[in-house]
Amino acid sequence: MGDDTVHFSELGLANTREMFAKAMAGGYAIPAYNFNNLEQLQAIITACAETGSPVIVQVSKGARDYADQTMLRYMAMGAVAMARKMGSNIPICLHLDHGDSFELCKSCVDSGFSSVMIDGSHLPYEENVKLTRQVVEYAHKFDVTVEGELGVLAGIEDEVSAEHSTYTRPEEVEDFVKKTGVDSLAISIGTSHGAYKFKAGQAVPPLRFDILEEIEKRIPGFPIVLHGASSVVQEYVELINKYGGKMEGAVGIPEEQLRRAATSAVCKINIDSDGRLVVTAKVREYLANNPGEFDPRKYLGAARKELVKLLKEKNATVLGSAGKA
Repeated sequence: MGDDTVHFSELGLANTREMFAKAMAGGYAIPAYNFNNLEQLQAIITACAETGSPVIVQVSKGARDYADQTMLRYMAMGAVAMARKMGSNIPICLHLDHGDSFELCKSCVDSGFSSVMIDGSHLPYEENVKLTRQVVEYAHKFDVTVEGELGVLAGIEDEVSAEHSTYTRPEEVEDFVKKTGVDSLAISIGTSHGAYKFKAGQAVPPLRFDILEEIEKRIPGFPIVLHGASSVVQEYVELINKYGGKMEGAVGIPEEQLRRAATSAVCKINIDSDGRLVVTAKVREYLANNPGEFDPRKYLGAARKELVKLLKEKNATVLGSAGKA
């Protein structure tokens, strides 16, 4: 590593290897919460420290650009120091969500990330294998864990957009894991990105647990990841709409299905949209009720407080990760 590079251990971060092994044995999933700003990161650390939950804080390529990669390194260090000051020894992983190139993954490894995802799921199978293998070979030199993806999720998240989902084909997983050497695998079984996962009014189709079970049979004991797993809490959608927002028909994944998934080989569940919804709902509510207020600490503080509440609830009831650190 060069002069401006840093190893994740210097930032006090952990990779996902031990986290996933414990989650698998304990029948729970590690929360992987996306953040874009200081308040979201503070809320994630507070909620996980207070519930004693291991945590993966993750950024997309867009969020990393937004925060500035140098600033982000120190935010990660600050997050670890904040948890320790709270008297909490929870493991904290900094993860790249949906890395789309070897160069981006390498840059994250070099700047202190402890885990990266290389998403080659949109590529032809052999190209996905080749790209994923290339990232694994580089990352593993520094003990950074790698997540790959097979199958495509519908919906939109930052740079990632797909019209149609393609379920993961169980017959490909063994070969993919063997050829690439990945540490975990994101699969497509009916979750999707964004706040509009299904058409309003339609019955939400259950997750394809049959595909998950078939995958578990083929790669027993291997860590599986679910993306696009926000439940899109209706209370916050209603709050957004009440205070001038326009989010008609935002629907997510039922929490009982996510809880069921968390007791299986799924040991990382990604939640992004729910965090966005809470923050937006509380900011809108605060500004509507306090029209003379212009101090960002007031409205962002209200949003942060509510986000802590939501995440503590997720850890306890959806992921089952509370008290597991």
